[in-house]
This record gives sequence, structure tokens and C-alpha cells, in this order.
Amino acid sequence: MPLSVKTQSVEAQVSPQNSSTLHCVCRGDTAQSAQGKPWLVWLHGFLGNGDDWQAVTDQLADYPLLTVDLPGHGGSTGFSVRSMAEVNRLLTATLAAQGIHDYWLIGYSMGGRIAAYHATQTANGLPPQGLRGLILEGAHPGLPQEEQCLGRWYHDRRWAERFRREPLADVLRDWYRQPVFADLNPTQRSELQQRRAANDGRALAMMLEGSSLGRQPQMGQPLRDLPLPFHYLCGETDLKFVTLARQHGYPLALIPQAGHNAHYGNPTAYAAQIRAILAQASATERASTLPSAETADAR
Repeated sequence: MPLSVKTQSVEAQVSPQNSSTLHCVCRGDTAQSAQGKPWLVWLHGFLGNGDDWQAVTDQLADYPLLTVDLPGHGGSTGFSVRSMAEVNRLLTATLAAQGIHDYWLIGYSMGGRIAAYHATQTANGLPPQGLRGLILEGAHPGLPQEEQCLGRWYHDRRWAERFRREPLADVLRDWYRQPVFADLNPTQRSELQQRRAANDGRALAMMLEGSSLGRQPQMGQPLRDLPLPFHYLCGETDLKFVTLARQHGYPLALIPQAGHNAHYGNPTAYAAQIRAILAQASATERASTLPSAETADAR
């Protein structure tokens, strides 16, 4: 039988010009946070917004869910940021404003890199208070060599200049011709271009430069060292990021019949994988709280 879920969806819109918090939408069964279920916080990729996750979040509606519009995107277009550190401060303020102190972060591509940055900002060797787990999808942990970083920075600046100066439709057409999107069929490519046409090119350019992989710190080892559950998802045909995850030794799960944008390509399999990860983490937490046999005997 399908799961019957009572949801409490509340939209929390903010004004970027007068606030230090990002636009976000509460979805799912928010009352479950009081019953011990962690919030699932979703960070979209470049050109997207929080609604990109809906096909997945609709299948996880028995959890409290928060989809966030990152700077330069959706309802957060008015924010201007110059670094991932600034984005992270906005994300942290947004979580605090929403009263979210027990959460998993799920991020795709650019959003995954921001999620990774957030998780690896440790204090005394500990991740941010309240963070229960991290799930990355097709997110780069950082370039290892300075010349690679410089090359990527120039690459991103060229794209940013195009977003600032050229008709958005022309830039989007070329953006989705990049090799990483080779798995998209013509219908999917056209759909994504139409969906992204509502963006503001200048705002996108700002965020592309501010979150450039070329300026991102190397997070390969810090991610492996996280003292909390960490999982890496890839579409099975996304060979670049499958290879990258394996090179870093990350706990990898492949989403069948999907490429780089796996949650778009196969949302049903993606949601099932998320649910399995959460169930495994919950079982591990419960087991860790049970008294050991030796302790029981001592009693």
C-alpha cells in the first residue's frame, strides 16, 4: 500500500533586500521535527531554485523539508555574494531563522559544493552543531592544483561575462551543450532551457563567480574525515563524477537511468536512495543508544 502522509506545507518568503536570510519553502510534515525526525535541507544547482527538488521531496513528505533558493536564484536573486564563505553565512542564518537545529544537508552540483563547505567548517574538529548527515550529488570537492584552479576561474569568468552581456536564451543554449549534460535528450534539454529562462543573467553571473570551483577550498580529505554520515550520489552515466567519487574513496550510490542531474533524470530512484540512507542512519543511531551486553550484565 502507498504510504499515507499528512503534510503541512508552509511557504516562508523573505525579502532579500531587507533580510539576512535566503528565500526558502517549508514542505512535507513539519510537525515530524518535534517527533525526532531531522529536517532535510535541499540546495539546488546553478541556474535552479528550490522547486527543482519537488519531484523528489513529494516522495519524502513524511519528513520536515526545507528547500532553499541560493543567492542569485529564485526568490534570492537580490543577494550579492563574493565567496562561498558569504553563502555559508547566509545559509547558517537561514537555518537559525527557521528554527532548524537538527538536519541533513542534500546538495546538487553547485549546491552540493556549498553543502560540503558548510559541513567542513569545523569548530574544535566538530561539524556545525545540529548537522546530522551530508548527501552530495555530482559535487566537486575541489581542484588539487593551483593552475587548475586558475584555469577554472578564467573559465567561470568567461561564462559570467556571457550571462551579463548576452541574451539569456543564447547562453542557456550553449550552457546545456557542455559535455556534462550530454545525457540529456533534446526534449529534456529544451525543457531545462525554458525553465531557466526566468533567471536574471546578472545575478547568475555574480553567483557563478562567487561560488567558482576555481576559488573553492580543497575539501577532499575533510569530507572523508567528517564524523557524521556522508554519502555521494551519482547518475550511473555521469562518468566524470562517478570516477571522481571513486578516486576520493567516497561512499558512492549510483542512480539508475540518470546522468549528471540525477534527481531530475530519475526522481523515484533518487528518493528511494535518500530514504534508504536515512533509514540506515536511524537504525545506526538507535543501535548506538542501546546498552551493550557487558553493561547489561553489570547491571
